[in-house]
Amino acid sequence: MYQVPDAEPDENGLIECAALIMRDMVIYPRMVSPIFIIPGSNLQAIEEAQFNFETMIALVLKDPEVEDPQPEDFLPIGVEIAVGRLLNIPDGNNSALIQGRRRVEIVEFVQTEPYYRVRARPIVEPSKIGRQTEALMRTTRDLFERCVQLDRSLPEEAHLFSLNIHEPGWLADMVATAISLPNSERQALLLLVDPVDRLKRVNWLLAQELDVLQLEDEIQNRVQSEVDRSQREFYLREQMKAIQTELGEGDIFSREVTELREKILATPMPDEVRTTALKEVDRLSQMPSMAPEVGIIRTYLDWILELPWVQETEDNLDVANAAKVLEKYHYGLGKAKDRILEYIAVRSLKPKRLRQPILCFVGAPGTGKTSLGRSIAEALGRKFVRVSLGGVRDEAEIRGHRRTYIGAMPGRILQTMRRAGTVNPLFMLDEIDKLGSDFRGDPSAALLEVLDPEQNHAFSDHYLELPYDLSKVMFITTANTLATIPPALMDRMEIIEFPGYIEEEKLEIAYRFLIPRQLEESGLEGEDIKFQEKTLRKIIREYTYEAGVRNLEREIGRMCRKLARLKSEGKPYPHRLQPELVEKFLGPPQFFMTEAEKKDEVGVATAIAWTENGGEIMPVEVAILEGKGNLQITGQVGEVMQESAQAALSYLKSRARELEIDPEVFERLDIHIHIPEGAIPKDGPSAGITIATALISAFTERGVSKDVGMTGEITLRGRVLPVGGVREKVLAAHRAGLKIVILPERNLKDLIDLPKKVRQDLQIKPVNHMDEVLEIALGPKPHKESGRGRKHNAKKTEKSEEGEVKEASEA
Repeated sequence: MYQVPDAEPDENGLIECAALIMRDMVIYPRMVSPIFIIPGSNLQAIEEAQFNFETMIALVLKDPEVEDPQPEDFLPIGVEIAVGRLLNIPDGNNSALIQGRRRVEIVEFVQTEPYYRVRARPIVEPSKIGRQTEALMRTTRDLFERCVQLDRSLPEEAHLFSLNIHEPGWLADMVATAISLPNSERQALLLLVDPVDRLKRVNWLLAQELDVLQLEDEIQNRVQSEVDRSQREFYLREQMKAIQTELGEGDIFSREVTELREKILATPMPDEVRTTALKEVDRLSQMPSMAPEVGIIRTYLDWILELPWVQETEDNLDVANAAKVLEKYHYGLGKAKDRILEYIAVRSLKPKRLRQPILCFVGAPGTGKTSLGRSIAEALGRKFVRVSLGGVRDEAEIRGHRRTYIGAMPGRILQTMRRAGTVNPLFMLDEIDKLGSDFRGDPSAALLEVLDPEQNHAFSDHYLELPYDLSKVMFITTANTLATIPPALMDRMEIIEFPGYIEEEKLEIAYRFLIPRQLEESGLEGEDIKFQEKTLRKIIREYTYEAGVRNLEREIGRMCRKLARLKSEGKPYPHRLQPELVEKFLGPPQFFMTEAEKKDEVGVATAIAWTENGGEIMPVEVAILEGKGNLQITGQVGEVMQESAQAALSYLKSRARELEIDPEVFERLDIHIHIPEGAIPKDGPSAGITIATALISAFTERGVSKDVGMTGEITLRGRVLPVGGVREKVLAAHRAGLKIVILPERNLKDLIDLPKKVRQDLQIKPVNHMDEVLEIALGPKPHKESGRGRKHNAKKTEKSEEGEVKEASEA
């Protein structure tokens, strides 16, 4: 680097060199600095300069953030530099040392690609020094010396080096390099060509820096004096403690330790826990009262003392009373109630070893999962505690943090047990399907020990590090779906499904619970206000779309508040709420039920589908168009339903001759299957037989009965396989006014819970094969001539003289 000669000026006094672009740093003449070079134009320029054994010119960007610099983006003054040997660093970049030689004035940009080359005029600084300049240099050295004394980051050698500099410009550049300056100030100093002006500016900057350093020094001295005072107070406290001990009085800290030991001995707890607690008390007694670890040990002991180790409530094992309590607060939910009553009955027989059930209530929002947990706790006479797991992503939320962390505390399980105050509460883990996992661990994995009867008798929390018995806790978890619960966690729980409420159940719930509660909350309690059944049905059908009853209660509450306002304003208000008042109070309907077809249609079959909010009917439309044998499916249909449509079409093709359809017709026609309400995603295999029926209807021109709804999966051989959600689907068919429902025969077992009225109104047709479906759903065959004509016309084509193929008739 030092052997590279300065560039020789030409006859015009100009030098031409490759340029090195400097974004966020400034190099001054005679200074040496390291730089980091990323692959690009700068690296190419350095390699070219080193190959030619030449110096370079450092160009300083006015704004370091400029991505694609242009000539006008650089300072007019640069520095001629020499670049040392390039060194490779592990991240793929390079580093080198650069040495400033002299300031130059940028005259012209000769080249911009692949790197900049510039022509510049060297700036010669005057060497003559006057008395005034000498005095300024001496002042600068004095200020710099004081800065070095106060700033530990500046080495002593920096001041010694400044004493040997006898040029004002060099001294100014050296001091500016040593002290901490913002990039804008460094650029301003680079632009000051006159060395005396530059030295004056550096002098002013040194005075400012010295003020800041003196203030920092004062603050540090003050802090040191505070530390000395604290040490003196500690010494005096120790003396006072010794004096009190001699007098037999003892200090406050010693009394607290003694009280803690007595409390641990008096509190009922397992021997292992008591031994650990007494060891911690012994450690505490040997520590100074102001030691940092005292607070950690005190908090740990408080947790041990406050947790319930053996305290438990006595269960109310009266099965009749439990049934009465459960029925008082909830309507329906037979499976969940039966499971609780079975548990109470088994407990009443006093078996030798009884495991607590770990139940998982799964159902749509608003179906009463959490509130049923409260009712179960009341029926058993247990404390009820609840933890919401929605959004928990940290494993330490369940197991706690180790005591080595600042602010550590037990996880939510033990926090909730302390709140319960007994070892046998009813513990509800809400929204277990909303658990997440990230780099902090998987909380669902931490729950495996909590919810396993074989392990939870010795649950270990990271904070407590003692076995805690959770075997007497009755755990109930809730979820909206099983899809997001890990299989290992699901295996430890007994799944109880909460089906969506049917319309009749919602009516009963409204009359029993929702209306009285909303009348009370609206201040209308005691008023003779009646909701007619038709009014409630209108609200359920046209203003709510849900499996639960939360929105139904909101809409009832809205109507009650309207009545309360009329009453408070002294205006007359209705006491019998007719259906006509619903639209007046609640506005226009928000939902419209899909109704059954008005007449038999060709190519349109009615499927019955399951949604999270209950069942629905869903028409399937098939159109046959002239084309090349393509199949198109629309209506936001998922992959499984698309595969069902392919299977249905393959079945149709395999039975084409039996259905009197010319097999060649499939090559000349396009098939478009559409499921209306295209904005709603749909998926699942249960529309298989419906799609097949609509396809066969379209090709045979046999109308599909408007009174028939169907569900079932189809195979390529025409077998009909069972599907899920049958109860909700059949109820949807009943609501929509269908008369006949076609179901897979293996789904008959799912109809046990159907209301009697639905069974009386609907004809349930179990089927095993697609032939049975067609026999029930399709109307009579069209006139023979029409059928033959269809077959004939599908084949019949004529070729015009121009070579165009025209269909003889519509396909």
